[in-house]
Order: sequence, then C-alpha cells, then structure tokens
Amino acid sequence: QVQPVESGGGSVQAGGSLRLSCQPSGGTFKNYALGWFRQAPGKEREFVAGISWNGQQTMYGISVKGRFTISRDNAIDTVYLQMSSLKPEDTAVYFCVADPRMAVTTNSNYWGQGTQVTVSS
Repeated sequence: QVQPVESGGGSVQAGGSLRLSCQPSGGTFKNYALGWFRQAPGKEREFVAGISWNGQQTMYGISVKGRFTISRDNAIDTVYLQMSSLKPEDTAVYFCVADPRMAVTTNSNYWGQGTQVTVSS
C-alpha cells in the first residue's frame, strides 16, 4: 500500500503559478497510475489531471487543460502538478491519488490528505 503525501499548496494571486508535489509515505509509486483531484467548498470532487505509470500518457480535466501540467519523476518517486494562469475558481483542496490500475478515478483506493490552494482576484 502507498500513502500519498501532498506538498506545495498555498495562496497566490490570479494569473500566478504554483507547483504541487506528491510523494509516497510508505511503499512506492512505481507501477501506479497517479493523478490529482480537487474539491472546492460545496462542490463535488473534480478530476484535474492523471498520468500513467511510465509517464507516457496524460489526461486533463476540461477546466484546467492548457494551464496545468502533470509530470512524474520515477527516480525520486514524485508526481508534480504545475499550475499556471491560476484563476479564483481554481481555489480548492487538491488531492494526490494513486491507483495500481491503468488510471486514477474517484474510486481509487489511495488518496492523500489534501493541500489547500487559494487563488485571490
């Protein structure tokens, strides 16, 4: 089992950038698909981005496509979410997710505790 642990959240002004990181607290992300979800107050959890175990396939939610980039460095067991051109509506708690299957989904078993991202206008 792996326990994802996020870091890098914080506050930023609209138009700014932020990078989130996630590493496993136990176990390894090797052979796991990884991804990010987010949840804003009063809203449902939303898929943000996903990446295959070898980094060759990526997917993005419609609301972040072209602004966010997911990547992973398997040598140091880390997945990143580079967020650019941030908007106030990107404000949410961001969760790192790991799944031994082909892709992360809302049914994935391994979720981090989340990190807060706040974008001010």
